[in-house]
Amino acid sequence: MRAAPRLGFTLVELCIVLAVAGVLAALAWPSYRTQLQRGQRADAVAALLRVQLAQESHRAHHGIYAAQLGALQGAAAARSAEGRYDIALQGGGAGYEAIATAREAGPGAGDGACAELRLQVHDGAAEYAPSARCWNR
Repeated sequence: MRAAPRLGFTLVELCIVLAVAGVLAALAWPSYRTQLQRGQRADAVAALLRVQLAQESHRAHHGIYAAQLGALQGAAAARSAEGRYDIALQGGGAGYEAIATAREAGPGAGDGACAELRLQVHDGAAEYAPSARCWNR
């Protein structure tokens, strides 16, 4: 008498497939998380660049940089467009510093060295801190 052909997978085969899938997921997770953080940082970068453009417009009309966000057209909000970062402005006159700080409850809070982005401008020359990597450049 002949044995019937087997259909399906054995438990060992399923365990091997799950183990391989787990290893691949563990290798891909850090890269995926980095890309998520870069995407979230884009909210802060956009907000700070909006402040920079509004400051240059203010300087063209008034001769000095604004000391408060409320004086800027198009960038007066104290929060980024997606609400992930708080925006602050320091200085005024010949230079200023715009700061985007990740909100504590938001996903950007665990972004390590890039949880706070700074744009420093003095006499029209801009510096981006803490690093170009944080500015997605």
